Amino acid sequence: MAAAHRLIDKNPKNFEAYNALALALSRRARETSDVVFYTQAEDALRKSFEISPDNFDGERTAVWLLLGKHEFPAALEKAKALSQKMPDDVMLYGFLTDANVELGNYDDAEKAAQWMLNLRPGNLPGMTRAAYLRELFGDVDGSIELMNMAYQSTPPSEAEDRAWILSQIGHLQLTSGQLSDAETTLQRALATFPGYHYALANLAKVRIEQKRYAEAVTLLQQRYDAAHHAENLYDLAEALELDGRTADAQKAFAEFETKSLAESVRKDNSDRELIFYYADHAHQPAKALAIAEQEFAWRHDAFTLDAYAWSLHVNGRDPEARKFIDTALAVGIRDARMLRHAGEIALATGDRAAGERYLHDSAMLNAPGSEQSKRLLASVAKH
Repeated sequence: MAAAHRLIDKNPKNFEAYNALALALSRRARETSDVVFYTQAEDALRKSFEISPDNFDGERTAVWLLLGKHEFPAALEKAKALSQKMPDDVMLYGFLTDANVELGNYDDAEKAAQWMLNLRPGNLPGMTRAAYLRELFGDVDGSIELMNMAYQSTPPSEAEDRAWILSQIGHLQLTSGQLSDAETTLQRALATFPGYHYALANLAKVRIEQKRYAEAVTLLQQRYDAAHHAENLYDLAEALELDGRTADAQKAFAEFETKSLAESVRKDNSDRELIFYYADHAHQPAKALAIAEQEFAWRHDAFTLDAYAWSLHVNGRDPEARKFIDTALAVGIRDARMLRHAGEIALATGDRAAGERYLHDSAMLNAPGSEQSKRLLASVAKH
């Protein structure tokens, strides 16, 4: 950011310097989880286009900003249009991958990621995107392998990039039941980039699995203090509840609901958290379904399908819920909570064999969500 400002001071008509500033501000937004930097980046791009209308680097950075603001449909259309102008630009295929993943267009996302690796074998953005797709498709070991390759290719000077990759590896280890490895990896991430919000969130999940709830609260409070996002407050409220701090949890949930509803009209929202809040905490199933329908109207990724299915389930519409949770799991994803949801929905439709199978698969992961599956399995076995 400082280097870009120096270039602008030297030559205020240098549109490339404004592009560089916008890119730096976008990176800062990811580092800090502070959306104010996206607004500043938009201002920088506006000046770039005033000097050089429709310049390619500026337009490409604009796609990244759209992704950062969760405007995935708009990002997808813009990336497609730019890709026709510049069909060998690696990062555009990265943006196509990102947008398609978030919208649930997994075949298109896979093709775009493969194009990245074909155009420039071993490129780092391509490896991290391929790793995420492998996770979604159920190949967690392959995902960890690719993330480790990406980490080895990232220079030590790129502290935030290295911390991000370590945070993702820690998340993968956690979701596959490698609790000790996840803790070690996430501590490395925080040593690399102190106070990093992604690492704090995942380490808090480790602490919850270890039943060290007070420590999880401390980590999530630190994360929320750094970035006052509604979804961060939701995670904190859940941890407070687990720690037995009922009054504090209720206060945090109430504040979360207010913040989440206020941003629900935007694409960059906390609708999925709001759905689960209404379904599992507030016990207001009609509100859960209303929010889920709003989100489902524009995106069909596995996590949105899961939330939609769960909202249908708590409203007693289990045959419909079964259809959507089955579609979510058909991607191949191995997520303990999603499998538990599938198990409960299958049981509610009278399919005991499928219900027990899903709950068993969830329990065997020994990951966040598995404990509830184990208790449900034990309960089903008694009847």
